[in-house]
Amino acid sequence: MTNRYIIFHKPYGVLSQFTQETPKHSTLKDYIQIPDIYPVGRLDWDSEGLLLLTNDGQLQHRLSNPRFGHKRTYWVQVERIPDQDAIYKLQTGVEIQDYRTRPAQVRLLSEEPVVGERTPPIRFRKNIPTAWLEMTLTEGKNRQVRRMTAAVGFPTLRLLRVTIAHLQLDSLQPGEWRDLTPSEIKLLHISTQSTPIGGRSS
Repeated sequence: MTNRYIIFHKPYGVLSQFTQETPKHSTLKDYIQIPDIYPVGRLDWDSEGLLLLTNDGQLQHRLSNPRFGHKRTYWVQVERIPDQDAIYKLQTGVEIQDYRTRPAQVRLLSEEPVVGERTPPIRFRKNIPTAWLEMTLTEGKNRQVRRMTAAVGFPTLRLLRVTIAHLQLDSLQPGEWRDLTPSEIKLLHISTQSTPIGGRSS
């Protein structure tokens, strides 16, 4: 069987799976008609952006395993303007439930990133400003970004994943997908040969 590697711009409200459990949300099947491929990791139904899908089981395991610390970058719209103290806490680690997050790369964007309108749009509250953060994590706990920003007092309003390792969302529009190029696939395999955090490569 030939391995297949695609990236998909997941829209808001779409589940990161091919089977529909309730009629409330769309699934990947509504956009991608390729048999036997599966998402690497996941994006929550209310998150948007880059999703990698493949039938390469070994690659899927390594990219999904937090021991290997592959970077994922998100643009995060939050309520109010985070101060330096909040950003420092996000960078160094915060307690979410019974877990302390790993150090992360976090910066306040000086300008709003170029992203399309969300459908439906976020709920703005009068007289409360919003800001955009760029957050790069090496782990993917359940609803981690949202829990991190909430923990420092700045709830997430909108969340888009824009990179996974070296793969970028770029001009891919919501609902669109494309095959990876040979060079992207090669770099992806090279990146999965890295030594896991705190141990030897398996």
